[in-house]
Amino acid sequence: MTVDERLTAKPVATPVGEGLKAAFRTHPAGVAIITASTPEGPVGLTASSVASVAVDPAAIVFSVTRATGSAGAILGAETFVVHLVDDEHATLAQSFAISGSERFTPEQGWATLPTGEPHLPEARAALRCRPIQTVAVGSSTVVIAEVVEVLSGVSSRPLVYLDRRFHALPTDTDH
Repeated sequence: MTVDERLTAKPVATPVGEGLKAAFRTHPAGVAIITASTPEGPVGLTASSVASVAVDPAAIVFSVTRATGSAGAILGAETFVVHLVDDEHATLAQSFAISGSERFTPEQGWATLPTGEPHLPEARAALRCRPIQTVAVGSSTVVIAEVVEVLSGVSSRPLVYLDRRFHALPTDTDH
């Protein structure tokens, strides 16, 4: 089997794959909500795979598990916004993690940037990005994106994803 065939093959549960899932289940990850504007309307999803890659050019990386629905729309967008969210957005992050759940309601606090993307002004930071490269890995797609604008928001207690649940991290003022 070639490298390309291995990277695009349908995933099969293996002991190593199951071990990897178990290992990362206990490795905390930051939480982000990624949004984009499409001709059909706004789309979004929750991601715990966002990481910085470089500062010159400013770049991040994340992965999505399929190229359909919201993930497919984000993969096809010219630009998108990666919202780094805090504890008060745990319910919103959960909503964006479940297909078909309510999204982009006025009660959720969404606005629209002048460039058209959905924006959560209350997020700790919002990174407006454009994709540089995508790489298919099995049923996932890794996205490398250039950050073209950083919008600062309100900082609170950081939110992490651990063992299939969201958790707030204490801040210096939580003693």
